[in-house]
Amino acid sequence: RLVWPMSKWESIALKFFQHLNDGRKRNMASTKEYRDFILEQLSEAPNITCRPMMGEFLLYSNNVLFGGIYDDRLLVKIVPENEQYKMAEEIPYNGAKPMYLVEDIDDKEKLAEIVKATVKGLK
Repeated sequence: RLVWPMSKWESIALKFFQHLNDGRKRNMASTKEYRDFILEQLSEAPNITCRPMMGEFLLYSNNVLFGGIYDDRLLVKIVPENEQYKMAEEIPYNGAKPMYLVEDIDDKEKLAEIVKATVKGLK
């Protein structure tokens, strides 16, 4: 059996997808490694900033809160302008409004489009 070393990002992605598929209730804090990965993936989106909040991370573009990282999941607010991306609705935490789960986190251009559309809908 051949085994090759995983890159840091491959290891994070593997843990993320295992977490999504384990069927248990989500209630863990997001990791700084996943935050760093997402911020790198959002590098083509305009003026991204991140603020920690109770174990999770809030994401801003041009000072507009458009989403966040919750339980190592990238979620964006639901607005008519981002419905075209056909994302699944998820609850970020108990008692919160649903948000869209961004599953395709590898396509930087698409992520930038989703962020721009979401921010446009929030203005």
